[in-house]
Amino acid sequence: MTEWKAFTVEREDRVAQVTLIGPGKGNTMGPDFWRELPLVFGELDADPEVRAIVLTGSGRNFSYGLDLQAMSPLFGALLADRALAAPRTAFLHDVRRLQAAVTAVADCRKPVIAAVSGWCVGGGLDLIAAADIRLASAEATFSLREAKVAIVADVGSLHRLPGIIGEGHLRELAYTGKDIDAARAERIGLVNDVHADQAAVLDAAHAMAREIAANPPLVVQGIKDVLDQPKAGRIADGLRYVSAWNAAFLPSEDLTEAVQAVFEKRPPEFEGR
Repeated sequence: MTEWKAFTVEREDRVAQVTLIGPGKGNTMGPDFWRELPLVFGELDADPEVRAIVLTGSGRNFSYGLDLQAMSPLFGALLADRALAAPRTAFLHDVRRLQAAVTAVADCRKPVIAAVSGWCVGGGLDLIAAADIRLASAEATFSLREAKVAIVADVGSLHRLPGIIGEGHLRELAYTGKDIDAARAERIGLVNDVHADQAAVLDAAHAMAREIAANPPLVVQGIKDVLDQPKAGRIADGLRYVSAWNAAFLPSEDLTEAVQAVFEKRPPEFEGR
């Protein structure tokens, strides 16, 4: 079995459990996460013994999202020399690489069930939007936080969530960057069910995964393929558009202010420049 730095992968009874393990606090998504995610799901996709996948986080939280400190080189050249084409082009390729990592989850032929506890923020929401089914524990909290750090979300939430929660709820979450609890997440359809605690939601996810795994695997894969077909082109086009939009327009004084405010642990002051 492959050894991973950002994940653990366990297999039992035709079900695989993929667990985010950081190494950053709250399973933040650093370089190892983005490099390994498509490899993990590519390996599981190719494993004939795996018929369903449970995706969860280690510790109290699913994920705090992008590791801003570890991933700061992604923004550094863009902000330092924002007028030049070269850093914009490099940023475009980097964003598309991150997009492809999350898309590997959506494209995996085996159904993916996300079991969410604690915080699921930013990139964490992008990740569970690529899953087939989402379950939550009662204390789970969700946030499409990018607007609060002067970023247009560009790794999939804006493109996958309309089909999950609808345009109105998505626009509210994206424009405000607000937090919502598990009860609200269930009401708007972000999660199918809410369970008492972390152990209960993980048990429920595994029970559902075993139920799926008991069905003919090629039929289940065919169902997923048929359900995904109508939206695949729209999502791919949207991801390409937002990556180009951010490469063109992301550099701003507001982004610099947002990053500085995070590191200085203070509220940002945005000026629209």
